[in-house]
Formats: sequence, structure tokens, C-alpha cells
Amino acid sequence: MDALTHARLRPEIRLEDSPAPQHISPFSTAVSAEVVLAGVEDPPATGRFIVLHDPSFPEAWDGSWRLVTYASARMEPELAADPLLGEVGWSWLTDALEEVEPGARALGGTVTRVVSESFGTLSEREPVVELELRASWTTDGPELGGHLRAWSDLLCSLAGLPPLTEGVTPLPGVRR
Repeated sequence: MDALTHARLRPEIRLEDSPAPQHISPFSTAVSAEVVLAGVEDPPATGRFIVLHDPSFPEAWDGSWRLVTYASARMEPELAADPLLGEVGWSWLTDALEEVEPGARALGGTVTRVVSESFGTLSEREPVVELELRASWTTDGPELGGHLRAWSDLLCSLAGLPPLTEGVTPLPGVRR
């Protein structure tokens, strides 16, 4: 899993090891991430990236390497009613995965919008809208750095950051 620790990611991404799920596959590892912006206390997007490996080639996976992801971000309240919000969130993932080698197949997932409104003594709070994207896909082989990079680009898109057009320079304390 060295590919995860050596992947070149955007400087806004902070990764850390995370407990991997047990009993799903013989081998697994996971990282969590957050988008860190200067002057912003709460991360605008967070997520988890899980790598599962089962040499028995599970039929449902269509391969022996399965990647499972979760991403969440706060959105502007007016986006809650946008009928295309789910499609746009999904397209950020599929667009990010288009350039990854080896490619992604058997891609599936959900995009959920959560609207929280406050009432009674909390009625002065503004509504909060969160977008949650859960997805999994299969890839060939242990070259996973590109998949982690694509997923971290998704987190940055969810956080509202524009795509990078130049090289990436990690911040101190950010794993590469």
C-alpha cells in the first residue's frame, strides 16, 4: 500500500491513517482526509478512502481490488432544492476517475443531500445542507496512487476549490 503514502496530492488535502474495516476482505487499509483551508476552522469537506484486496476474485467485485469511498461537504442552503445536485456530485467523481490508470470499473454509489433545519429554541440557526457521496469501484492491481489522487480531487471539488492547473506542492505535515 505504499502507493497511498507516496501519492502526490493537492496541498489542501490532509491525510491520516484510519482503521480499516475487518472481515470484508483478507487485506484492507484505509485513510481519512480533510480539506484544510487557511483561515477556515472547520474543514469544508472530509472523507474516507478504503482499499480492499481479496485474491479470490469475488464475483461481485469483478476483480481482486475494490476501492470504497465516502465524501461529505457542506453546501450552500439554496442548493438543497437543486434537482441536479446529485448528478453534479456524481459527475465530479466520474470526471476525476476518467484519467486514472489502471482504470475504474464496476462503479456504483449514491449521492445524498441532507437538509437540517432548526426549530424552537434553535430556530435562529440557518439551515445546513450537506452532500454525501458514497461509491465503490474495482481496479486492476495495486497501483492505487492515481485513484487516491482522483478521490482527493473529488474532495476539493466538494469543498468548492477550482481544479489545479500546475504542479502540486504538499504542505508541511501532509503525507505524500
